[in-house]
Amino acid sequence: MIRAVLRMGNPRLLEVARPVEACPSPELDDLVTDLLDTMRHLDGAGLAAPQIGVSLRVVVFEVKSNPRYPDAAPIPLTMLVNPVITPLADDILEDWEGCLSVPGLRGLVPRYRHVRYTGTDPQGQAIDRTVSGFHARVVQHECDHLDGVLYPRRMRNMECFGFEGEVAALRTQFDPG
Repeated sequence: MIRAVLRMGNPRLLEVARPVEACPSPELDDLVTDLLDTMRHLDGAGLAAPQIGVSLRVVVFEVKSNPRYPDAAPIPLTMLVNPVITPLADDILEDWEGCLSVPGLRGLVPRYRHVRYTGTDPQGQAIDRTVSGFHARVVQHECDHLDGVLYPRRMRNMECFGFEGEVAALRTQFDPG
């Protein structure tokens, strides 16, 4: 079922989400289905449970062919429960991000370039991946939602924050590549 996405300013987006205790469960399966339906309907790269008003540590992400991220490398469908992210180096890369909870805006956000993430899938099977680049950025962005953090709080320079149609000049001036 497609759910409404909470937007920046809603206090529920600032809460730290609770761990999932029952895995697998029919309720968790329903939540993951709603997250996937909503993410795909809105052409998102990922979505976290708090974004649809559910304070649980669950994220989903996937990138195949996405009009919001036309140059992004593919990311396999991942349904991640109780994730833990570990940076693998101090190497930080700033790049442009958007968010379904901050619609129409983009900002230049620093993220670890290489991370390991662990957790389980909704059936309780272990997930342990080492990733880099856009995949690492997406998982860090989604997991930030579980700790009540929206990407503008990570930004170093608010001059690199603006509406999607207006930031083209900023993209060339503040090219992270």
